[in-house]
Amino acid sequence: MTTTLPRAPRFRLVGTMRWLLPVLLVLLFLAVLIWLPWQARQMESNERQEQLIADTLWVEQAIRFTLDRNAEILQNLGADIASGALPPAAVQARIDHLRKTAPELKRVAWIGQDGEVRAFAGAETGSDAGASANAAMLARETGAGRYSDPAAQQAGAPALMDYHLPLFPNRAYAGSLVATYDLKSLLDETVPWWFAKDNAVSLIDSGDGVLAQRAAGGPGRGVYTHNRPLDLHGANLLLATNSVKGAPELLPNLLVGSVILLSLGLLASLAALWRHITRRLAAEGALRQQMAFRTAMENSMVTGLRARDLEGRTTYVNPAFCRMVGFSAEELVGHAPPMPYWAPEAMDEYQQRLADVLSGNVAPQFESVFQRSDGKRIPVLIFEAPLIGKDGTQTGWMGSILDISERKIAEDLHRQQQEKLQAGSRLATMGEISSMLAHELNQPLAAISSYTSGALNMLSNGAGEPVDADTLRPALEQANLQAQRAGQIIRSVHEFVKKREPERQLIDIRSVVEGVRALVELQARKYFVALQVHIDPALPAVRADRMMLEQVLLNLTRNGVEAMQDIPPERRILRIDATAANGRVEVSVTDNGHGITDDVNSRLFSPFFSTKAEGMGMGLSICRSAIEFHGGTLNHRPNPGGGTVFTFALPAEPRAS
Repeated sequence: MTTTLPRAPRFRLVGTMRWLLPVLLVLLFLAVLIWLPWQARQMESNERQEQLIADTLWVEQAIRFTLDRNAEILQNLGADIASGALPPAAVQARIDHLRKTAPELKRVAWIGQDGEVRAFAGAETGSDAGASANAAMLARETGAGRYSDPAAQQAGAPALMDYHLPLFPNRAYAGSLVATYDLKSLLDETVPWWFAKDNAVSLIDSGDGVLAQRAAGGPGRGVYTHNRPLDLHGANLLLATNSVKGAPELLPNLLVGSVILLSLGLLASLAALWRHITRRLAAEGALRQQMAFRTAMENSMVTGLRARDLEGRTTYVNPAFCRMVGFSAEELVGHAPPMPYWAPEAMDEYQQRLADVLSGNVAPQFESVFQRSDGKRIPVLIFEAPLIGKDGTQTGWMGSILDISERKIAEDLHRQQQEKLQAGSRLATMGEISSMLAHELNQPLAAISSYTSGALNMLSNGAGEPVDADTLRPALEQANLQAQRAGQIIRSVHEFVKKREPERQLIDIRSVVEGVRALVELQARKYFVALQVHIDPALPAVRADRMMLEQVLLNLTRNGVEAMQDIPPERRILRIDATAANGRVEVSVTDNGHGITDDVNSRLFSPFFSTKAEGMGMGLSICRSAIEFHGGTLNHRPNPGGGTVFTFALPAEPRAS
């Protein structure tokens, strides 16, 4: 009898292998499915982080470029100031231009060696006084530009940072130029909208406090962040970016991709090819749609567009530009200067502007005149900017042209209407004081008649004997003084009502007050009002039209006199004060009248609004327009003792250094 080995273990091994192999294959498949999405997620996360770092570096360079550009402009201005080649008015003009072309600058000031502000544009004050003073001292000691530590002026106020540039002509300190940056505006100007939409960009101080932030897409999630210190001389700033994007999710279509990759079949190649073709067709369709949209947009624009290469030849014009000048695109594209739309009388101006553009000294915007194909001249406003190619190099110049014919007509009409209103206001004013003028002239005329009659009587009673000249001289001198007084009154009225073009010139406020004082006193005496005049003897001059200022002062004093009709006579005092503060000359007219109620206050400067039954409601409106025409302001406030204080302020002319 033979024996055999048991077969159960062998069968169990085969059975185990049968289910173990599929399990291992399933586990391998699951491992691949888990690893591939995780790997893709990791790669995407790394790519986002690298892109964030690259974009942060670009934003840093944009901020540094803006700061370095402004510093270079200030250095050039400082060199011109130190050389003494620029008068104060030219310095003020260049400071105003810098302030307008650099919105991130809140204030630009020229400070003399004595600490006096000689010229400024923008806000009246800079950043934190302590930090700014410390930076100014270090800049002066080192002889180089220096930034101050930024700080917010008050709760909710924007963070400000000063840049101090000392001036050392002949190695002697002669003042400094100070530029105050609004850090929020700096971010708004330098951080592109597309970057701010996906990232919260912040400027952080050394104490981790957020000074300014631009976050169009909301606060960052803290998944992708990058901090970059700004290497500014004197200021410790950190540029921090925090992406609004979260961690990438596991995409479910990777399962299909894994199956296709594991099958190593033809289906994977066909699917990949199909996806490629589909994406390419979608991209081509999107490109055609974008080109069609761009073409439709350019054809519907009312702004003319013109592109020129570096040699001045026209390379592109849109339909709006062709309609503006009356030439077709075929007549303009490829054409070299002189252009067919250049007016013959302005040919030299065009050539000079073209030379400036080709040399890189282009003005951001300027006005000019074009000649249409039918010979008609049209005024235009031109915006010129460099045209940058896809490789980052300049390929030419791009210009936007606006037809401003209607604006010019409107400006001329507005100016004519303002002149008519001012002339009408002066005539209305003179109508009101005509009766007082007649009464005032009666006094000197009666005195002249009395003195001359007395002299004649002395001559008649002389009994044939010669009359002593010393006896007659006092009477004749008094008659002469009264005649001069009457003539002065008549000349004041004539100068006030005559019509002429506005003419700005250097004016002493004291002379303006004295010029209308006789008319003011006429109004004051009618209502038994005492006039008090207080003028600072060291007032700087202002550049203004004398007649317009006299009209403003006469209107304000007339309102003040009439406001005191119903108060006791001992309180009827009208006060005129003129002082200087913060680079401006302020003139105040104070009365002790009934004051201004709340319902009248909101409409006080509105045209055709008046509290007088016979008033036209144009006096204060014309006064405000006249003051704003000179770059000043007209305001009012209650008088603590009762009544109202009207104050107008005008920019003071810099004193000659």
